[in-house]
Amino acid sequence: MFESLQARLRSIGASLLYPVGVYTASLEEQAGLVALLRERPGGANWAKLTDAVLEHGSAAEARSALIGDSGALFHLDAHAKTLDEAKRDIRAWRREGLEFWTILDPAYPARVRDIQEAPPFLFARGASLPSDVAVSVVGSRDASDRGIRMARVIAETLVEMRVSVVAGLAAGIDTAAHTAALASGGRTVAVIGTGVNKSYPAANKDLQQRIATEGLLLSQFWPDAPPQQHSFPMRNAVMSGYGVATIVVEAGEHSGARIQARLAVHHGRPVILSDLVATRTEWSKQLLTQPDVYVASSAQDVLDLVKQLIDRPAAVSEALSQIAV
Repeated sequence: MFESLQARLRSIGASLLYPVGVYTASLEEQAGLVALLRERPGGANWAKLTDAVLEHGSAAEARSALIGDSGALFHLDAHAKTLDEAKRDIRAWRREGLEFWTILDPAYPARVRDIQEAPPFLFARGASLPSDVAVSVVGSRDASDRGIRMARVIAETLVEMRVSVVAGLAAGIDTAAHTAALASGGRTVAVIGTGVNKSYPAANKDLQQRIATEGLLLSQFWPDAPPQQHSFPMRNAVMSGYGVATIVVEAGEHSGARIQARLAVHHGRPVILSDLVATRTEWSKQLLTQPDVYVASSAQDVLDLVKQLIDRPAAVSEALSQIAV
């Protein structure tokens, strides 16, 4: 566990030293990771494989550690075939204009790498930034008029603060936040629960394409992966990790936004709940007993809180980079 933490710190430091687009993992390393995930030695899940890659510093070393030298020799031919297939796939993704970041890539967002649920890779379309200051704006798909208005005002004001607006491209609050950020000439990041070649919901296909052109589209799933129920909580973890804070504008008792709020608390990220949430849900009352969880009764309250919180991750990242190097 300690070695895994050290690997995470070294990776975070590297991401602060190399500008995005200047350094990416080699084709061999990328293919090694793809092959490792497809082979799953010993039946290991992706979380265990990701920790092994971070601990050992490469997919090849992680594979050797997991199966042993004798196993590595025994499976050599099959592994070579899997590696070749992985290289063909990566070249095809590149031809399609996709960016593919392994967890060891400095291009991989440092804040996401720092969370327990960090995926082994991310696919991206659009403009990536090395030190993107972002806040998640999330909420119900079936939002009220007041919730939609609040989401728009929050997104517009975040743009004025030069903060990226992160959401999950769902209907309702997410859509309002994305569209308001774009309309204001700002940056928005969509973290989706499908592969980048899929659109969900279908009504947001044009919005997804626009974000990929003017902002950033991120996915932790294979490019053609369809929507699945378990995919969306996984995407919420990445959204929480990417942002410096999460704002829940409106959400019901069983809304997926509550998952992200809980994950954000787990990740040590501040959470801001609107009064629409705090006065109407039991889960929010429980969450309010946790540190760094706040209630706001207006968009201005939300933004005042964001201004107070926004410098914290920069200070943390600076401290981690000093430890890492």
